[in-house]
Amino acid sequence: MKTRIFALLTLIVMCTAGAFAQDRKILVAYFSWSGNTQHVAEYIAQQTGGTLFRIEPVKPYPTEYTPCTEVAKAEKEKNARPAIKNKVADWDSYDTVFIGCPVWWWTAPMIINTFAESYDFKGKTVVPFCTYASTYRDETLAKIAELTPDARHLKGFGAVDRNTEGITEWLKEIKLVK
Repeated sequence: MKTRIFALLTLIVMCTAGAFAQDRKILVAYFSWSGNTQHVAEYIAQQTGGTLFRIEPVKPYPTEYTPCTEVAKAEKEKNARPAIKNKVADWDSYDTVFIGCPVWWWTAPMIINTFAESYDFKGKTVVPFCTYASTYRDETLAKIAELTPDARHLKGFGAVDRNTEGITEWLKEIKLVK
C-alpha cells in the first residue's frame, strides 16, 4: 500500500513539475513607425518575459506623416512585400509569437505580410496586437491571424495609441501571465 501511495505521489509531482517546466519561450515581434507599437510591445515583453524583435524595413518609411501614409497606401494597392532588414535568431526555439503593428489603411502594414511569409508558424501560437487611433482594430487583428493560418491563435489586443491599460488583464485572460 505504501508503495502504491508513494508511486502515485511521485507521478503527481512529476506531472506537476512537468507542467510548470513547460515555460513558454515567447517572441514579441513588432513593427512600429511612430513609437506607439514599440511602447506596447515593450510592455508586453516586460509582462511576459518575452524577447523583443523589431521588424525593420530595409528601406525606412518617411519620417513625416503624410509622405509615410502615401507610401503605405501605395504598398497596399500593389500588394507589396517590403524587405525586412533583420531575421529572428533561433526562430525554432519560440513557441509563442506576439505579432504587433499599427493600423495602416484599415489593416496591418504590408511589412507584416513579409514577416508572416518569412517564417514557418506550424506548431506555434500567435497572439496578435495592434495600436490604432479610432477604428479597424478588429480587422487588423484578424489580418494577422489570417497571415499565420498554420498557427494556433489566441485572442488579440488593440491599444489606443500607446496606452497600455488593460494589457495585463488581457495577458491573464489568455493565460500568458499569472
